[in-house]
Order: sequence, then structure tokens, then C-alpha cells
Amino acid sequence: MLLEDLNQSQREAVLCCDSPSLVIAGAGSGKTRVITYKIAYLLEQGYEPWSIMALTFTNKAAREMKERIGKLVNEEQARYLWAGTFHSIFGKILRYESDYIGFTSDFTIYDTSDSKSLIKAIIKDLHLDEKKYKPSAVLAHISNAKNSLVLPDAYRNSSRLLEHDRAQQMPETCLVYDEYMQRCKKSNAMDFDDMLVYTWLLFKNHPDIAQKYQEKFKYILVDEYQDTNYAQHQIVLLLTGNQQHVCVVGDDAQSIYSFRGAKIDNILNFQKLFSGVKLFKLEQNYRSTQTIVSAANSLIHHNVQQIRKDVYSKGDVGEPIEVCKAYSDVDEANIVVRKIRNLVAKENLKYSETAILYRTNAQSRSLEDALRKQNIPYRIYGGTSFYQRKEIKDVIAYFRLVINPNDEEALKRIINYPNRKIGDVTVGKILDAASVNNLSVWEILTHLDLVDVNSATKARLQAFADMILSFREVAMSQDAYNAGLKIVNESGIRADIFHGAEPEDVSRQENLQEMLDGMASFVQERVEAGAGYMLTHYLSEVSLLTDMDEDESEGDNKVTLMTVHAAKGLEFEAVFVVGLEEELFPSSMSMDSPRQIEEERRLFYVAMTRAKKHLFLTYARRRMKYGITSDCEPSRFLRDIDKRFLKSDKPEMPSFKDIVSRPTFIPQRPRIIPETPRNVIQTPPSNFIKVRKPVSETRPVNNVPTSVNGLTVGSVIVHERFGEGVVERLEGSGLDAKACVRFQNSGTKQLLLRFAKFTLKN
Repeated sequence: MLLEDLNQSQREAVLCCDSPSLVIAGAGSGKTRVITYKIAYLLEQGYEPWSIMALTFTNKAAREMKERIGKLVNEEQARYLWAGTFHSIFGKILRYESDYIGFTSDFTIYDTSDSKSLIKAIIKDLHLDEKKYKPSAVLAHISNAKNSLVLPDAYRNSSRLLEHDRAQQMPETCLVYDEYMQRCKKSNAMDFDDMLVYTWLLFKNHPDIAQKYQEKFKYILVDEYQDTNYAQHQIVLLLTGNQQHVCVVGDDAQSIYSFRGAKIDNILNFQKLFSGVKLFKLEQNYRSTQTIVSAANSLIHHNVQQIRKDVYSKGDVGEPIEVCKAYSDVDEANIVVRKIRNLVAKENLKYSETAILYRTNAQSRSLEDALRKQNIPYRIYGGTSFYQRKEIKDVIAYFRLVINPNDEEALKRIINYPNRKIGDVTVGKILDAASVNNLSVWEILTHLDLVDVNSATKARLQAFADMILSFREVAMSQDAYNAGLKIVNESGIRADIFHGAEPEDVSRQENLQEMLDGMASFVQERVEAGAGYMLTHYLSEVSLLTDMDEDESEGDNKVTLMTVHAAKGLEFEAVFVVGLEEELFPSSMSMDSPRQIEEERRLFYVAMTRAKKHLFLTYARRRMKYGITSDCEPSRFLRDIDKRFLKSDKPEMPSFKDIVSRPTFIPQRPRIIPETPRNVIQTPPSNFIKVRKPVSETRPVNNVPTSVNGLTVGSVIVHERFGEGVVERLEGSGLDAKACVRFQNSGTKQLLLRFAKFTLKN
């Protein structure tokens, strides 16, 4: 009766129990169903529950698996299954066999913070430069080595790894690694990576123990095999031994975690490592429309490294996939918001049935801004809202203190960031002095004789106060972008954030650069509108965006924003994949590697197959990069999709070569070539913004003309950032000439014409 719920391909995969089997499960094809039904079938065939091992990547997946099996067979049997994550299952084995690996059974498991704390102590003990050897970066190197089963001795003898460490300015990482392993063992402790390493060592160095578990587990199943790393793969090989009763399930087309150590070769080469492997392909998609499935197929077929399959859907044909060409990143965000509103109004979709997917976390800024301005509730899945990210809050705290030195909370946040050796004890003395003398903390910094600290500490406090004062002068004389750029560079924030090269470091760097680009965009927009564009004006706007009080009346009915990596395994009625441009998606870091380009294509495949009914793909023709408005090329992946499944939401955009010639406040500058080092925040020429009081604030507008500079009411223009719009009103003349323009996606804007960048549409 179990088999009646399965389609033909699923049924065949479940019934195969006498030989190794590889189940390639296309997106939305019922992978979890096959695993749970196969375990239930094995139990019906007489397998004892404790003789079955099912390995997953998350506790949630293991828990759901047991619950489903309990409903199919009975909960008592499901309770005795060895079903869980790699770490939980192997941790149990290691406690049983701890004597063989030099630990006691009550060993401690270190979490990431424990590991970082120990590494920090080792760095200090080895007298290494703490600014270069950051614990998170060193831990990442050690983790990568462990996942590849490279132990300290092998690490020390690897010219490739040593060269990589030298390039990262951490040549002594091998010493830290060796000391870290020794100290963990002395402390009877393991980190999560050690649980894989020691399981592998246990089975490799003790064949009798390996045989014991080979005989214990009559059948082994592994979920999401495309995500396994080298260590996990080798342990599976040792566990299966000669009996080879193993079934691995996954989809090579969804292998997207190489940065975590995942090896797509594990699933691609599975048939070569086991004899008599039977291959099953789950190709019927139960999630998406035929159009979405066919479009995703046409994309992924461009990859060379893959196990080919033809996923199909028996659902509705569905609407064509809409490709939205935006004039700028601002226009792109507004297009997405407008289309979400239309879906909610016309299709009766809930906000919670809609998702916006992007390649990098930094891209959320413009989308969040647009959603907030339209009062659309949203949530950041698996992450933090842009303005709540630590590096952004740190920079904003600097801005707040520069504008208002008496801002005590801002001062406490950044007085010792980056590290200036102004510790908590010193800060406490400053606060006490402020309280005793009835002064603000900033006033105490200008009267350091009132603080009981030594001369060296006074010098550091004086240097900090002088720096803030110098920034105040900049903030009063330069626009928000240039002032912000100077603060970021000269405070030491740039040097701190751009030091590392690990994924989390790169994400922080992208966030910081996105903030600066947003400031440049803010200045340009304010100049065109004849409004204030100084740092104080920027802070006033950002304060509205950083008000994180959620409207609980919306409950969980919120648009979901997330990276494509975070979206794997999820599904939504409507999906927007944004930023489909060269060097963004695919990432600029993948351009020189065909293997990495293929992973980027798989990532896009994952993004497309999250959509059930509506799929929108967007890209911007121009995007702010390093403070410069730069041209963008549409992603090569858009060309990979069969055009039969696509439609464009608007005609091709006019060229910006014909921009109306007029005096400009923000001169165009050369585009930064891709080879620009990632760790350099570009400093624009000194004439980027010349600070002056906007003309509109000094000269009143009294006349209402019918024509200005060739524009009339009703003229259609194409603006560099806001896209297409209609002139609704004209004011003034000469230098004071303004136009009120209603844009298709960006709402109504007032433009000071001598600064505005647009073309007049014929």
C-alpha cells in the first residue's frame, strides 16, 4: 500500500534495496518522500530500525523524516532509527568509541565562539600580529583543511596551502592549527569539524571498529549528497565497506555550497566508486508551472559537469517568465515593488507568498528602501536588515557623533572601534566623570583633566576627540558622500573591514561599499531636486529607514528577502530574482573559472525553481559602483534561457549617448575597470561634488512657463536612474528651471533641470 502513493520513478527508487543506488532528484520532484518511503519499505521488509542509518544536513530534516516514517509505519519503530545530522550521528559513535581516539566519552563540543576564543589566545601566545591573524579568518582556514582531511603535518608540507596563507598575510597559520589541535585534545574537546576528522580516523586506523559498524548498519541513506564535503564522503565509503547497501539522494544541478567545502564530484563520481550502482532520476516536478520548469532546464543544460536529466511538470503551462530591464538599481527596486503590489491586488497573493532573491546581502538596501517607502512589510530570511548590520550601525554611529558630539550612545559604540586601546575601564571613568561634573561625555573628552587616567590613555582619548573634530569640519564643508568616504577611510573602518578574504568578510565589505554607493546616489538625487545633500540631511533620511519597530498587525504576512543560497529548499508563489548582471550574477569572483561559472549557473537554477507560478527576472542597465554610475551588462545566464519561455515587460531602452547636453553638477568619470582591487574604496576626484547652497533655496520661483529647455508639460523623458516619466509641471527659468515629473516606477520627482540627467523621448 505504501507504493500506491508514489509515481513510477519514485517507486523504482524505493524498491531498489540490493545494490548501491543513486537517486538524482530534480527540483520539486519529491526527494524527501522517496527517502521516507524507502526507510518505511525497508522496515516492512524486515530491517530492524537500529540497523538503518539516515544522514541529513539539518536537525529539522531529520526530525521531519522521523515524523513522516512514524505516520507510515509506527512511531515506536521510527524512534529507534539512527536518523540525524552527520555531526549528531558521528558524535554518538565517537562517545561510544572514545578510547580509540584518545578522548573520554564526556568530551566537550566547542561551538564557533569557543573555537575563536581559543585561537585568539593561541595567536597571542605565539606573539603573532592580532590585526593580521583574526580568529575568524584563521578558524576558516583550519576548518577548510579539516573538511579536506588535511591534518597539521600535511598542512605544514603543502606548498599550495602555505602559499595561500602567505597571500593572506597569515604565513604561520600552520603553527596555530597544530597548537589548536593539541590544546583541544588536552581539554578533551572537539569542534564540529573534529567530529568528522576523528570519525574518519577512527574507521581508517581501526579496521575492526569500521567492520563493527559496517555489520551494525545494514542500510545507509544520505540526503543532499551534492552538499557533502570530502570528509563526509570518505566516511560514507568507510561505513559501507563491502556490503555497499547504500542509497544517496541529491541533485547535482543544485550543488551551490563549494565555499563551505561541498564537492560536486562526490555525486558526479558516485557511480565510479561503487560497483553495480543503479541510477534513478526523479524528473517530474510537482512545484512549478511547465514554463518555469522548461526555462530552468534550458538554462542548466549549458553546464558541462552534470548528470543530465529532463525535468518536466504536469501542472499548468503557466505564464511566460517576465524579464524586467531597469534603468538603474533604484528603478529596479521600484519595478519589483510595483509588481508585488499588482500581484497582491490582482492575483490575491499574500505578501508572504512572494520572495525577492539576490546574489549578495548588500543588494537588500535599495529593495528595503523601496519597500519601506511603500509601506510594504518584509522580513530578511536568515539574516539582518541592511541598516541593522553591525558594520552599517558602526558607520552610522560615527556619522551621528560627528553631527552631534553629545550623542552618548554613538560615542560609546565607536570610541574603541576600530581598536584604539580604550577599554571598558577607561570608558567607565569617563562616564563617572561626566556624571560627577554634570557634563556630557563629549565635554569630558574636551576637558581630560577631569578624568583619572594615565598620560598614555589621555593621549589616545585626545587623538580620538581631535579626529571627530576634524570630521565635523569635513561634514560642514563637503557633501554627504565625500564626508562619509573620508570618515570611513580615516577612522580605520575601511582597513578593518577590508582586511579579511573569507565569505563573511567579503559580505561586510560589500555592505560597506553598498552604503557608500547609496550615499552617492542620495547626493545625486538631492542635487537634482535642489534639496539638502549634506551628512546631516543623509542622517535625517536614514533615521527613518532604521526605525525597526515592526507593524505587528501584519503578523507573518511579509515579503521575504534573502540570498539565493538561503532560498534552497524553499518555495513561493511568486519569485523575483534581481541583479542579473555580469559581475554581480554571475559573481565577479567566478569570472576566471569555468567551474565556478557552472556553480553560479546552478545557483541561478536554484533561484528559478523556487517559483511555483510567477517568476520575474530583473537587471539594471546602470548601477552605482564605487560612487560612480556605471553601465552594466545583462547576465549571460539570461541568454542561456530559451527565449520561448520569456517575455520582456518593456521595449529596449534608448541609449544614454544622446543625453541632453547641459551644465552638470556631477561630471561623468571613467568607469572603474573590473581589475580594481576589491579592498580599495575608490576616492573620487576632488570636483565630484562642489558644495554650494542649492539655487532653489536662494532664488524664489514665481513664474510658471509652458516650455523650458525644449520640455513642455506632457513631454516624456527617460531619466538615468528613475526611468521613464511624464512632465506634469514646469517652474522657473534659466538656472532655476524645474520640472515635476511622474515616473512609471519611482513616483513623482522634482528635478532641477540644470543638474538633471535625462533624455527627451521622441
